[in-house]
Amino acid sequence: MIALTGLVPAGLVAVTAAATEATTAPNAAVEHDVLPAAEGDLVAAPQADIAEIAHAEARQSPSATPVVKTVALADDRESADLPSGPLGIPGIAVAAYQTAEQQLGVENPHCGMSWSLLAGIGRVESTHAYGKADAQGNPIKAVYGPVLDGSLSGNNVIHDSDGGELDGLGGYDRAIGPMQFLPETWHRYAADGNADGIADPQNLFDAALTAGRYLCDGGLNMRDLSQQSKAILRYNNSMAYVANVMAWSGSYSSGLAPQPKDLPRIH
Repeated sequence: MIALTGLVPAGLVAVTAAATEATTAPNAAVEHDVLPAAEGDLVAAPQADIAEIAHAEARQSPSATPVVKTVALADDRESADLPSGPLGIPGIAVAAYQTAEQQLGVENPHCGMSWSLLAGIGRVESTHAYGKADAQGNPIKAVYGPVLDGSLSGNNVIHDSDGGELDGLGGYDRAIGPMQFLPETWHRYAADGNADGIADPQNLFDAALTAGRYLCDGGLNMRDLSQQSKAILRYNNSMAYVANVMAWSGSYSSGLAPQPKDLPRIH
């Protein structure tokens, strides 16, 4: 997750890729510092197939000035029926991450963002919206982090920044969506990843593109591991967090499950 103007971390990272029914990121407690702009089991699925399932609208250019809001949706929606990607990652999540990679490749080629790095963030933050999102990339149940009122050890106190517009709370903020942004940070970086004119933090396509923009900010190059680490630290100022994200990113690229030693506990 980011802090003070950012996302909330997912806390402990399990070695398995099992999804959960929970709607709250249980340990999304450490906020990420926003830096100045200057600065399982393997489930095989052909990548060609994954590329083909990408949302048709998501292939369009994102809106330059999207409306920032969370769209109210019915509770009886079904999960997208798409083939799983490497290590069982939901196909709709792969489509969102790969679409963001393509869009960022056009708007910021210097950054060199890969879909697998975004997938690493998504895995640690929310297990890809807990593995359940509809065909448009909207989580079946909205994803929220814990209330940042200081009641959980290690969490900053973040007072309400948007009148509860995005997180549904007054008084204090909480992280929102599969990539766990704080409302203030979402407003700053919000992107429309599926070209529907809306930047919704709960939508996988919007969240993936916004996370990419956040990581790339300040001219960082993800091909350089030191700069990549610097970018990931924006999400959670913890080298254990960086190790987890990089481990999952590498695993999604190779199809080989990460080893327990590569997934240190995130405090």
